[in-house]
Amino acid sequence: MHQGNQSISKFFLLGLTVGSEQQKLIFMLFLCMYLVTMVGNLLIILAIINDAHLHSPMYFFLANLSFNDICFTTTTIPKMLADIPSQSPTISFAGCLTQMYFFMLLVDLDNFLLAAMAYDRYVAICHPLHYAALLNPKRCALLVVTPWVISNLVSILHLSLLSLLTICDQRKIPHFFCDLEPILRFACSDTQINDLTILVVGGAVIFIPFTFIIVSYAIICCTVLGVTSAKGKWRTFSTCGSHVSAVALFYGSIVGVYFLPSSAYSAERDKVAAIIYTIVTPMMNPFIYSLRNKDMKGALRRLFSKKTFFWRWLALP
Repeated sequence: MHQGNQSISKFFLLGLTVGSEQQKLIFMLFLCMYLVTMVGNLLIILAIINDAHLHSPMYFFLANLSFNDICFTTTTIPKMLADIPSQSPTISFAGCLTQMYFFMLLVDLDNFLLAAMAYDRYVAICHPLHYAALLNPKRCALLVVTPWVISNLVSILHLSLLSLLTICDQRKIPHFFCDLEPILRFACSDTQINDLTILVVGGAVIFIPFTFIIVSYAIICCTVLGVTSAKGKWRTFSTCGSHVSAVALFYGSIVGVYFLPSSAYSAERDKVAAIIYTIVTPMMNPFIYSLRNKDMKGALRRLFSKKTFFWRWLALP
């Protein structure tokens, strides 16, 4: 990726340029959201590691999702927080490519982990007698490792195609992080291959897991409707409803950014959608998937009890 005969050294990030009177408020808001995301997801991971009762496929996928959300938000939010008070927020060319690589890798990985969690619930509810066989440790590891490989290959493909483009004089990105779509709009050369790759490869990475999630939960709903116990129905629908709400929030914002027609492009709409799936969704995941779960609440209580005992022991003379 170059500009005419010259190489590109940096880009200007103008996504969250606000007035001086609003800077402190915006900074504190996003800092608090980032800290809640980090602490919430870290507690989920520690609780799962600490509690032997949670060493099951469902919580294995949840721990991976929490770790991915920590990495995902860290890819964009610290840089955004550093840029808010800056008069001229910039990012180096290498930094931009690195941020794009990890961003695409982690957002794709999120898709596959959500699908793996839907598969776990499908097997647990529709085929409970085969749960241990269908989701043995080897298969669980495969359901996590394979998405890492696929997501890496997709990210490398997008960046390789991007490197072939010639960028015009415009280097001001109307976004708070380096994303593929805004940078493609700076290209003077033909982006047809890039657009087609986003539509075909990106569409497959997004919509195949999404379709799998929808089908899984449709089958689960049909199965649950056949249960005679009203309490059992409510418990299952409550869990599924939380997951479906998070899935709708995540996928709806992604579709709004990457898969609407070019004529419908809006920088402001893209920024709002990006904030939803880069900040709001990872922040809400611990509450949606875990804090409403009795087993997780018990594990968190036991975790805090151990920590409290440890600090009291250290405080002894």
